[in-house]
Amino acid sequence: MQKIHIFDTTLRDGEQVPGCQLNTVEKIEIAKALETLGVDVIEAGFPISS
Repeated sequence: MQKIHIFDTTLRDGEQVPGCQLNTVEKIEIAKALETLGVDVIEAGFPISS
């Protein structure tokens, strides 16, 4: 059986929603929750724009 890899873009794409701005603590909480859920890759964005 092949392993399915989960690639999450919540931390990058989530802030593209008008009016949504996550602070550092919120981003860390989301990243930890994604890790707990077993997400393989977390795309966090670009330092210059995030």
